[in-house]
Amino acid sequence: MIYSTTLVKSIMKNGLDALLVPSLRKTIEKNLGKKTLNKIEQRLVERHGMTIAQAIKDFYKFDSVLREFFGAGADGLETKFLKNIVDIDKPKKNSLGWITIQDQELVKVFLESFGEDDKKCILNAVLDNPLIVADILETCKIPQTSGYRKINSLIKDGLLVPNGYSFTNDGKKVTKYETLFQNIKIDIEKNMVKVKIQLRKQSVDDSSILQIIKV
Repeated sequence: MIYSTTLVKSIMKNGLDALLVPSLRKTIEKNLGKKTLNKIEQRLVERHGMTIAQAIKDFYKFDSVLREFFGAGADGLETKFLKNIVDIDKPKKNSLGWITIQDQELVKVFLESFGEDDKKCILNAVLDNPLIVADILETCKIPQTSGYRKINSLIKDGLLVPNGYSFTNDGKKVTKYETLFQNIKIDIEKNMVKVKIQLRKQSVDDSSILQIIKV
């Protein structure tokens, strides 16, 4: 296991949220201004002992404080925040919709990950089936030290998430990992790189951000 049990559980609940938080934090500050954001953060600390970034990962808490300041107007603000980052297509029957990444910093995360051979191999290895770290490294023929570092980086970025466990011959419980998404498209349109991802249903269900912000 790469991370502590507590952190793995947090990532399992917030894989998509971990991906969105940095960009969401920036767009919130841009739209509300530092002065208002400082007041919101002060209230978050008072109520929940959390910073803005921490509360966005547990979006229910951020939402509750935002409503103290803006009432029902919080709905429109939250939708605006999210649309600055991603454009969500409505899902068709029996399938999940596609998400187009609008924020260029997020686009860069995907491009750098798929542009690096080892990270690309790691993501492709667990696109269809979750694997334990040892099997990922063996499949991709990556040295253990650099492999662990790259897997940690993908987990931190939110592109790789835990899904289930496996047991070693000596009975040790080991975490299995898979990609946050089940499909990805990277295209160039009008000299701009477009990244679209189709999320796994579990990724949508576990996201506190998408459960609250309806777009």
